[in-house]
Amino acid sequence: KLIEAAPHPKSPVFIIGHWRTGSTFLHQLMSQDEQLTTPSVFQVSVPEGFLVSEKYYKPMMTAVMGKQRPMDNVKLGFAEPQEDEYAILKISRNSPLEHLIFPKRNTYFLDKETVFEPQGLAREKWKKQFISFGKKLLHHKKGTLLFKNPFHSMRIKLIKEIYPDARFIHIHRHPEKVIPSTQHMWDVVGRQNCLKGSWEKPLATDCAEFLNHMLVSIQEDLDKLPPSDYVEMGFESLEKDPIKGIKYIYNSIGLDYSQAFEDKFIAFLETVKDYKKNKYSDTSVAPDFMSQVLETHYKRYGDTDHLKSADEV
Repeated sequence: KLIEAAPHPKSPVFIIGHWRTGSTFLHQLMSQDEQLTTPSVFQVSVPEGFLVSEKYYKPMMTAVMGKQRPMDNVKLGFAEPQEDEYAILKISRNSPLEHLIFPKRNTYFLDKETVFEPQGLAREKWKKQFISFGKKLLHHKKGTLLFKNPFHSMRIKLIKEIYPDARFIHIHRHPEKVIPSTQHMWDVVGRQNCLKGSWEKPLATDCAEFLNHMLVSIQEDLDKLPPSDYVEMGFESLEKDPIKGIKYIYNSIGLDYSQAFEDKFIAFLETVKDYKKNKYSDTSVAPDFMSQVLETHYKRYGDTDHLKSADEV
């Protein structure tokens, strides 16, 4: 009853962008900010009852969880920040992840026909459950909600229905880096979680085509929003100068930047300074295909000299 009676969360922040674009890195940095409330690995794993069940789950989950994500060795832990799609899958039963767990075909589970925004009664249920999850997070820790979820890149209109004052951070990265990393990620996740039939590694061409589809959709939706409702950030710029990049993001969408926050995320950066990215020698995509499908995105997101917005702050 307390959760139901709680006020509607105000001005949540959503980190969007295709997978493997640095969204986790940005999420980790921003989760150091005490004014923000973001879900943890535990909370997205037990979205129905995390407010009352932590003491039961923590010993078990801590014992069986690895310390690093299997696809890229990024730190993984019970209380580490995590994307909310896993919670959405459980509480709404309406997420594209269902088609990774129970494949309906032997091809990439994401394409132009994938449904990200449910319609009709399913849409209203989705909205209700997502609002309730946010209220639970704020009942646990007061603050401004922060969500990181690539799937939300295709739900900007739906999120604006729920939160008209929502703000978006679109993080992007050179397409040639994104495609092989995406292939690898879904291959690892699929092999570990597929519960029907046999898992097939996504083709690089399919990953490239969906990257194009998502980037077009993001741009069309963001272009309809007031400039104060969103900001775009290149991963290369953020990685080069995290302080300047974070300041630019905060200034652009009206978040309060503090020295205490800066001190915390600088300390976090020190803990990950030895992290090494995966290396991929072959994208298995013909250059002419890449240039044809992703031409406009190479111009917008692939040229690091073009990503001047953060560096000019």
